[in-house]
Order: sequence, then C-alpha cells, then structure tokens
Amino acid sequence: MVPDMNPPAMAADFLKKLGWEDAEVVPLAGDASFRRYFRAVGHDRSAILMDAPPPHEDPRPFITVAQWLTANGFGAPQILGSDLTHGLVLLEDFGDARFRETADAAPESELRLYEEAVDVLIRLRDFPAADVDPYDAEQLHREATLLTEWYCPAIGAEVDADGYRAAWDAVFAQAIAAIPVTVLRDYHAENLMLIDRGLGLLDFQDALAGHPAYDLVSLLQDARRDVHPDLEAAMLDRYLRITGAGEAFATAYHILGAQRNAKIVGIFTRLWQRDGKPRYPGLCPRVWTYLNRDLAHPAVAPVKAWFDANLPMELRGDPMVIAGA
Repeated sequence: MVPDMNPPAMAADFLKKLGWEDAEVVPLAGDASFRRYFRAVGHDRSAILMDAPPPHEDPRPFITVAQWLTANGFGAPQILGSDLTHGLVLLEDFGDARFRETADAAPESELRLYEEAVDVLIRLRDFPAADVDPYDAEQLHREATLLTEWYCPAIGAEVDADGYRAAWDAVFAQAIAAIPVTVLRDYHAENLMLIDRGLGLLDFQDALAGHPAYDLVSLLQDARRDVHPDLEAAMLDRYLRITGAGEAFATAYHILGAQRNAKIVGIFTRLWQRDGKPRYPGLCPRVWTYLNRDLAHPAVAPVKAWFDANLPMELRGDPMVIAGA
C-alpha cells in the first residue's frame, strides 16, 4: 500500500486561519496508524501538521495528554491550533534530532540517552495520573488477546484461547499499580526527540493510568531497535535504585513485558493482514526474543506453560515466513 503524501483538503484553510498561509507543506514519515504528519515551513519558522482523520482517528486525547504533560514540565509539543472536526492539529516542531538515529550514529551517547529517558519516567511518578482511563486487567487482557486473534490464525496455529486468558489471569494481579501513574504506552527510541529542554515526547495519545513498569518495558524492550540485555539490566537497576522500588516492581516489569510483547506480535500481524503493511512482520523475531526472555521469569510461569504447549519455539518468529506468505 502506497501512502498518500498529499496534504488533506482542509489543510490550506486551517493553516490560513492560524496565520500560516504562506507555509510550504512537506510530508513526513507516518506511523502504524491512520495518522499522517507534515512539516509546515515558513520564512523563519516551522511547525508540524498532524492529520488525524475522523472517524479512524480522534486528536482530542493527544491534545489532552500534551497539555497535561506540558503543565507538569514534560517535553510535549505545544498545541498551536486545532480543527477537531477535520482532525487537524498544528504542533510545535521538535526538529529532526531523534533519539533512535542519534544513538545509532553515536554509540557512545547511548548510555546517556537511555539514562535520560529512564529519568523522565522516574519524574512521572511525582505526579498523580492524568485524567485518562485506567490500565486495568480487562484492558491488559484485550491487548494480550491480539496474539491469539491475529498471529495464531495467520500461522495456522489452533490454540487454547480459554487457557490463554486463564494463564494471564494468574499473573495480572501483580501488574496492577496500587498508585497508578500516567503511562504513555509507546515510549521508545523512535518517539523521543532531542530538544533544548531535554527529551521531546511524541505519540502519547493512548495514555492510560497504570503501572509505571509498562513504559520502562516500552523503552528497554524496543520492538524497533535492539537493546542489549546488559543495557536493559543496567537501566532497570537505575530505575530501581533511584525510586527505591523493589522486587514487586521487577516482577511487574516482566509480566508487563510479556503482555506488551504478545500484544505487539498481534498488532504487527494485523498491520500486515488487515492494513496491507508487510514490513511489520519482519520486526516480530526481535519482539519474540524479548517475550521469551520475559517468559523465563518465575512470576510469568503460567503464561510460559501456555506458550510452550501451544506455540513451540518453531512457531515463534516472522508470521509471513512461518505462513509461507
């Protein structure tokens, strides 16, 4: 599927109302959703135009969470204007210095960057959660089930769906936070920008109030970038040392790691099969590596037993390859 790189029809009128009528609108890379992004470039300024078209997308949660983050001193983009009817938002431009490319090009900066990213998550603990929905057990179940709904059928595996839910039921209670924090839910190297005031945050419109370990998993078990086990261990240790969180946090980290990675395998399969985006299944082997590591934690034993019985190692990989597509 070739993405449409033309600005939406209402973009010109929207930009004109905000005083950006002379801006050149240049397409930027999109993401795994229906959202598209453009850079509006004027004589001496630039901004990002988000196209979040209804009914597929709703920009209001992004705006709400951005304003909450900004009010509490985090690096979310300023909202310069919005047209909710047409799903258009004009955002502060964070530039092109992204965490991912910076760490890849300058490996000596990797440790410092990950420390900075971990410290942002530590600061999130200082604030009551934003006014967003709870990240409760039912939501965790819905996400984990994406694996049995999409990945398993794609590879022709008939599995015990009831047993899958029961396995997660046996562990989720240890991954529900007594005092929830704002969980950004897609906190990783490709959604972090290097800006003057620290790290710029992107792609947080799906934020929920839940366990702080979830975003740490997002960062350290990155579906799109290899994170060495030694670096993961060092950053988890940093988080535990600074916050004073104990073994219960580490347990939740691996439970949520298994849940998130199972979800991502399902999502990447769905992006291939439903949305015609065949590049995503190729990321699944990395995700399975993380998932297998999480399944080895004793607290995740019921879920590991289900995977061993239903999806042996030879069925854990790129679904396109396994299915012979």
